[in-house]
Amino acid sequence: MRQKKSTLGEHLALVSVKYNVYPAEVVQALIEAKEAGKSTCGELSVEYRGKAKDEIIFLIKKEDSVVAQFRVDEEFLSRSNDATFENYMSTDKIRKKIAKQNNDTIFSTVSELRSGMKHINLKAKVQEIPKPAQVHTQFGNTAMVVNALIGDETGIIKLCLWEGQISTISSGDDIEIRNAQVCLFRGEKQVRLGKNGTLTVLNATEATPTIVAK
Repeated sequence: MRQKKSTLGEHLALVSVKYNVYPAEVVQALIEAKEAGKSTCGELSVEYRGKAKDEIIFLIKKEDSVVAQFRVDEEFLSRSNDATFENYMSTDKIRKKIAKQNNDTIFSTVSELRSGMKHINLKAKVQEIPKPAQVHTQFGNTAMVVNALIGDETGIIKLCLWEGQISTISSGDDIEIRNAQVCLFRGEKQVRLGKNGTLTVLNATEATPTIVAK
């Protein structure tokens, strides 16, 4: 996909943030690929794909997956350095991308959870799984739901699980929750996976395979 010249620096900055390489390293890899046909940058491979007028076409891949394909003005490569990317790295788009990536590695404790929090990560142990209850949903059907008790050294909180999610955990399991939310239900805080949250069993109490539930 062709990138506008005015956004090319930001696009390369996004690639550098997502794949944990310095922007200047990405540019250097482009320069090397231009000369040698191919180069590497961290986990990424860069391929020279040809030239159209004053623009050079590059393909960036990670293993067999295409990360990006774009055209770069030769002048851009000749004048790019660390200072060139300072403005791009400070844009709102890049700051949000960095914040999201940092959040992926930050885990909260139970005592830190507050109603309304989103995109939280949590490691806990399953303390108790009550008998599931059948409830009527807003869609007019019925479903099984359970509020399991999970906790760490700082406290206990309920984890709301629906239908097939219920059977993925057992009492005593160590679990990891990512991208979940904290809601208030009948005056009590509870963790919900929602549409994007995931639950992984890290250390099952029995010899069962690790299960990921969404």
